[in-house]
Amino acid sequence: MGGIGGGMNFLFVHQNFPGQYVHLARRLVAEGGHRVVALTQRSDTVVKGVGRVLYQPPRPPARNAHHYLRGVEAGVLNAQAVARAALELRKSGFVPDVMLGHNGWGEIWYLKEVFPIAPLIGFFEFFYHAHGADVGFDPPEPVSFDTGPRIRTKNIGNLLGLEACDLGLCPTQWQFTRYPERFRPMLRVVHDGIDTDLVRPDPGVSLTLPIGPAGQGISIHQGDEIVTYVARNLEPYRGFPSFMRALPEILRRRPAARVLVVGGDDVSYGSRLPSGTNYRKKMLEELGGAIDTTRVHFLGKVPYPTFLGILQVSAVHVYLTYPFVLSWSMLEAMAAGCLVVGSRTPPVEEVIEDGENGLLVDFFNYDDIAGRVLAALDDPGAFTTLRENARRTVVERYDLNRICMPAQMRLIAEAMAK
Repeated sequence: MGGIGGGMNFLFVHQNFPGQYVHLARRLVAEGGHRVVALTQRSDTVVKGVGRVLYQPPRPPARNAHHYLRGVEAGVLNAQAVARAALELRKSGFVPDVMLGHNGWGEIWYLKEVFPIAPLIGFFEFFYHAHGADVGFDPPEPVSFDTGPRIRTKNIGNLLGLEACDLGLCPTQWQFTRYPERFRPMLRVVHDGIDTDLVRPDPGVSLTLPIGPAGQGISIHQGDEIVTYVARNLEPYRGFPSFMRALPEILRRRPAARVLVVGGDDVSYGSRLPSGTNYRKKMLEELGGAIDTTRVHFLGKVPYPTFLGILQVSAVHVYLTYPFVLSWSMLEAMAAGCLVVGSRTPPVEEVIEDGENGLLVDFFNYDDIAGRVLAALDDPGAFTTLRENARRTVVERYDLNRICMPAQMRLIAEAMAK
């Protein structure tokens, strides 16, 4: 895997650094001779060898701003704060040779005003559409005439970022095709990468989780009837209500099954519920006694080694998503050898072929979800080939060290050549 020659200055911009840049930043540090600096809002994360410069927007968006423009104003405030921090960096003598930043929060919009010569590579996750993607996917979700203009305006940030950058990347082909055709020549499909040397099956794995009735530890081993579900937060965009509505039949038919649910109670995408409640509470109230809470364990957010162990003991892993950004966790589950029951939605269908390397279900069909999970629990051996194919898919297409990191380094070289 080729490196970047000579000592160079790299500037990362990501409000939650390292985020998608964790592997690339470590790689550049490991090469030696480079100076790597990150502009971020987070003070609680450290990547060894990366200088950290904190920034904060001076205020939240104005409450009386037009509701189409609140996100845009938040982006402008972030971009201004980043530009001020970048000016201080320039005064200190730091001038980047390459800049890389996530466009989602506006941070990269004004970088070229400070460093006009340095090539800028933007990370572009999603171009919003009023039709054919996440908006209107859930039938009860209200869609009005106002939706179209609001979504069109929401893409101001995408358009500003595309104009500011020299090159951009999208993690998946489906996300790439969401961007208008006129911008695609400057975009490359490059995934962040899955470390398949670390994330791999482990037949001997066992873990102890504090999930007993009095909080005592319960040991779980591969071969147990473990159903897993993972999301950053438990919310409709990641199919949490559909998953929960499938559980009563699974629990009724498989009395030895346990369900491990990983994820927080905040909202990453979509609308929030009234203050004081969340989707976990809402679904438990809806389903009542149909959910055996002694066998359904909400673990919240867990350390990465625990997360990896949960995937390795999983008998069947459920991943559901709107037509939106694909989660790392689905690819990690496949790399760990999980049998994934995934939603038949474009982000998932780009990776999983039904009956070949996983199983696909209708996002809203709770009986379909339960039926596929039950089939996996009834006869685990029948799906061994699918598990092996799932891992092979990730190794061949998304492996960090052999596929994705070389592609990221080539993208840097291409930006420098421009």
